[in-house]
Amino acid sequence: MTQKKPDEGKRGGMSGRDVVRTLGRSVREFKGASVATPIIVTGEVVMEVAIPFVTAQLINAIQAGATLDDMLPYAGVLVLMALASLAFGIGAGVTCSQASCGLAMNLRHDVFAAVQRFSFANIDQFSSSSLVTRLTTDITNVQLAYMMIIRTAIRCPLLLVAGIVMAFIMAGPMALVFVIIVPILGFGLFKVVRTVHPIFRAVFHKYDALNESIEENVTGMRDVKSYVRQDYEKEKFARAAQDVCADFTRAEKILALNTPMMNFAVYTVFVVVIQFGSYLIISSQGTLLNVGQMSALTTYGFMILMALMMVSMVFAMITMAQESAERICEVLTTEPTIENPEHPVTEMADGSIDFDDVTFKYSERAEHRALAEIDLHIRSGETIGVMGGTGSAKTSLVNLISRLYDVTEGSVKVGGVDVRDYDLDFLRNNVAVVLQKNVLFSGTIKENLRWGNPDATYDELVEVCKLAQADEFIQGLPKKYDYYIEQGGTNVSGGQKQRLCIARALLKRPKVLILDDSTSAVDTKTDALIREGLKSYLPDATKIIIAQRVSSVQDADRILVLDNGHVAGLGTHEELMESCPFYRDTYLAQNRSGAQEDAADEDDLAVGDVSRKGGEA
Repeated sequence: MTQKKPDEGKRGGMSGRDVVRTLGRSVREFKGASVATPIIVTGEVVMEVAIPFVTAQLINAIQAGATLDDMLPYAGVLVLMALASLAFGIGAGVTCSQASCGLAMNLRHDVFAAVQRFSFANIDQFSSSSLVTRLTTDITNVQLAYMMIIRTAIRCPLLLVAGIVMAFIMAGPMALVFVIIVPILGFGLFKVVRTVHPIFRAVFHKYDALNESIEENVTGMRDVKSYVRQDYEKEKFARAAQDVCADFTRAEKILALNTPMMNFAVYTVFVVVIQFGSYLIISSQGTLLNVGQMSALTTYGFMILMALMMVSMVFAMITMAQESAERICEVLTTEPTIENPEHPVTEMADGSIDFDDVTFKYSERAEHRALAEIDLHIRSGETIGVMGGTGSAKTSLVNLISRLYDVTEGSVKVGGVDVRDYDLDFLRNNVAVVLQKNVLFSGTIKENLRWGNPDATYDELVEVCKLAQADEFIQGLPKKYDYYIEQGGTNVSGGQKQRLCIARALLKRPKVLILDDSTSAVDTKTDALIREGLKSYLPDATKIIIAQRVSSVQDADRILVLDNGHVAGLGTHEELMESCPFYRDTYLAQNRSGAQEDAADEDDLAVGDVSRKGGEA
């Protein structure tokens, strides 16, 4: 399936009905509250519309000389109607809050769950800052819009129609003034909304850029301070913030036209109503229009025009939320590029790996092939080293084994079965990967290690940590295995983080273990000890070790050398020293550096000996 980038994605062709249908699936258990709210609001509108009618009858009765006893029934009815209106209003507020907050909760759950199902190819479409904006700001906008839709957007049209009907009942042809003004205001509102919507669409992309600037600055704070770039970062953030502010200001200026437009309509209508109504009352001596009718007409006029003003607010909120809704739906409707097969395989014979004429591109539109015509066959239990320059596609190669990406052409088989035929969870539990960018999550060391095996005992945790050369530094920490790891593992060193991630992968006891340059931050002695531990702990597992240091792969059964996505060499250390110029040059360069360091150490020792002898003399 061809995936589109967010800017070119489904939002452009997604109809309003599709958006409503997609978001509607997240209402679920709050359907009752969502349906109850409009019903209760209808009761509230009926009471509000009936009160001016009864009030007009009371005024007419007073004008006709009614006594206190005659007025009491009217007063009692008005009190009951006011209490009923209050009860309906409270009830609508409660159910509306339940429905809107419930929708927001379910939407956050559904969007987060959708992201968890994404393949790496899907995740490449969205920046992390954009996903954060969708999960926070966008869903909040939709929540507020939903709250207004099921309450205010129901109440205002009902109040508008009922007010006009009652105005005609009470004042006859005079109510025509409201019928004339409503379409005029409606047209003005439509023009405002149509003008503002493209601005909101643009501003949310700038929101993403703003959040991305924050995320980038916070995660790279050490580099920012090291290079004394605080002022530059502040200026960059200020520019992004000003850009968002400018667009919002422009949109708000246009939306602000609603208020003066509505106020002008209100005052114009009431000038006409009061002047003409007063003339009718006086000239006809109350036969064509009496004081009670005039009072009711004025009240209904306020209702009608206030309903119009509320409708304008609803449209403004919906306009802002429309773009947010489409952005949320984009995540919810994006189909994962990698899914379980219809009848998944849940047995793996061994850890053998076969790349059969594999070609891989990161997207179907990409012109560059990350891997091209890879034929590679790895025996079960074999240790394979992988080397190559930066950008040679080492990580791309191993990502295909655990099906983090799917091949573009050819096939990758593990245990003689195409990885696309395996159950995804089963495959990834049997192909453990320690990625190049090691990630620890907030929690104790024990909790982080048990990502590899939730049922692992304490002794098993200690065993794998000893093999990964992590137990020694853990024993020196406060609370040892209960030591709390901060978010991102910021309170442990890079080498400690790598060793914990290796230990975590060992707990899976996988048939295939992939170390993607995951010992780069440890010294060569520790690296060697880790490799020895892997041999003893997983003797039958296939091990693939990506490294920049020749010493990390020198003892492997075979070493694969990649160059720009092609196989540049495959063989033992001795064979590659004869046949592969890149490998030979890398080995000589690294050993020359090592030899120079050893020579420097010997010179330092010699100087020290001379100094000591001179001192003794």
